[in-house]
Amino acid sequence: MKLFRFGATCNVEFKIADVEKRKTIEVQTDKASQKLYIFTETEPIRGKIIAKVQDGKKLEHQGIKVDFVGQIELFYDRGNHYEFSSLTNELSGPGELGGENTFEFDFSNAEKQYESYNGINVRLRYFLKFTIIRSLATNITKEQDIWVINFQSPPEINNSIKMEVGIEDCLHIEFEYGRSKYHLKDVIIGKIYFLLVRIKIKYMEIALIKRESTGSGPNLYNESETLTKYEIMDGAPVRGESIPIRLFLGGFDLTPTYRNVHNKFSVKFYLNLVLVDEEDRRYFKQQE
Repeated sequence: MKLFRFGATCNVEFKIADVEKRKTIEVQTDKASQKLYIFTETEPIRGKIIAKVQDGKKLEHQGIKVDFVGQIELFYDRGNHYEFSSLTNELSGPGELGGENTFEFDFSNAEKQYESYNGINVRLRYFLKFTIIRSLATNITKEQDIWVINFQSPPEINNSIKMEVGIEDCLHIEFEYGRSKYHLKDVIIGKIYFLLVRIKIKYMEIALIKRESTGSGPNLYNESETLTKYEIMDGAPVRGESIPIRLFLGGFDLTPTYRNVHNKFSVKFYLNLVLVDEEDRRYFKQQE
């Protein structure tokens, strides 16, 4: 990266330690696709920064530092970023830079309590920010994002979901799912039982829906995205009939469920069951 300030050119490069052992992830942002290194909650972030002043010139500064920042960006409020974590390594006091300079950084105790997230209206990001502080000119900065994934143990309690719904004297169905919590590569297995059928059902479909909620009060925004939808029954069912459900989650780009992250956003997933009768009236039930 080349940065120009009063004729001086400074190339800045991050070199994160042990990258040959580290997995990466492709993340699409509003600018371009990025390949980011993956870290977990407990892993230290270490490495070095190489700053090279070109053309034999000198660069006066008031200090050099690198910050590790955890930040939430709401796209409807782009002017305000919400930092929930910030640590600083002071790399140099005031002085001059010339030629190639190497600065080491170490964020062994960096807090990474939330997972990274890149959504429709919100982004939770972790990044390193290198800054050369200038007194009579704009600071020279460069950022390097990382991606945080936190692994959790399976829940001790994972109850099945069983619920009866319908329209009085017309339709009663009971749906049952084996569990209420699933990991990202899991398989959802369930059944739908028809207890009473007095309307002519044409077909039934099931959809997996992702709902992202950002902000609060008058600034609450909800965005729903249908990740998949397919037909599970064609034709009219009869009383006592059972329809199996089997949905493989590994084929979709899923994230964990996020609940009120730093009071800024939530992400939830729903199974939406839809029945359509011969007059194209739709009956549906949604389950988180």
